[in-house]
Amino acid sequence: MGAVLEGVRIVEMAGLAPAPFAAMMLADHGAEVVRIERAGATPPIPPEFDILRRGRAEILVLDLKRPDDVARVRGLAADADGLIEGFRPGAMERLGLGPDRLCRDNPRLVYGRLTGWGQSGPLAGRAGHDIDYIALAGALSTYGRAGAPPTPPVNVVGDFGGGGLLMAFGMVAGILAARATGRGRVVDCAMVDGAALLSALTFSLHAAGLWREARGANLLDTGRPYYDCYQCADGHWVAVGALEPRFFAILRDRLGLRCGQDDPGLREELETTFRSRVRQHWCALLEGFDACFAPILSLSEAPSHPHNAMRGTFANIGGVTQPAPAPRFSELEP
Repeated sequence: MGAVLEGVRIVEMAGLAPAPFAAMMLADHGAEVVRIERAGATPPIPPEFDILRRGRAEILVLDLKRPDDVARVRGLAADADGLIEGFRPGAMERLGLGPDRLCRDNPRLVYGRLTGWGQSGPLAGRAGHDIDYIALAGALSTYGRAGAPPTPPVNVVGDFGGGGLLMAFGMVAGILAARATGRGRVVDCAMVDGAALLSALTFSLHAAGLWREARGANLLDTGRPYYDCYQCADGHWVAVGALEPRFFAILRDRLGLRCGQDDPGLREELETTFRSRVRQHWCALLEGFDACFAPILSLSEAPSHPHNAMRGTFANIGGVTQPAPAPRFSELEP
């Protein structure tokens, strides 16, 4: 991977998943990240298995109730481009490490604050988790099948997409601005905001009258049989996403389907067809064509798929198989 963030220095106040994910992404791409862990804290995942801790230049265990350790964090921040914290509003101020103080020490500092509800608003000081943030953003109402309860997509939308990933973007944008102007800023990254942002297309379709609020009734939420998951004879599953007529035509031809894309019997025919053979049969028949098809792989299967293996989508670091850094960078030829 090209070290595109080489020379960027970040102080990370260790916390739960979203903030470490943002710091991991910055470290993956060359930033020097110093992680501050609080003395006496019990990590939720044993460190040797915690992928989100990878790439740190240094990990310090400090007692932030001690003035000397607080002063050490201040010293690190005074020489950094950015700081990332994921505590409730006011927590860093009570430690004497709020943005007012640290940005006086270092006017170019970009101070990243990652929370569920944001730094302001009636819920700002309240506890919550991914499921709550995506619920309030309107996103959770769209996940699930017809007639079924809303189904949280684990914690990728709030914690990681709308939280950590958005924070990494905010830090890079803030650092670019600071280098151009000489002035840092505070990044207020709220997972409720991020989850709403990730739903921009859904809100667009809804505004245009192209998205019904009932789950499982729309183009991209299993409301169409040509965009859904199907079980095979061996119990494994496959995914079909043949939205465009030209791609559905290829799927129909390869499977020998009788039904057209909008025929009422299509879902039943697809279910019967895929249940007739094992998953590997359908992979051999469809993966080499523009049928918008893929096997649904488990966490243990995904790294060994030929496409993922060739691209190095996963890596083994310290005996732990994990997603490799992304996106990829390459230099242009002169």
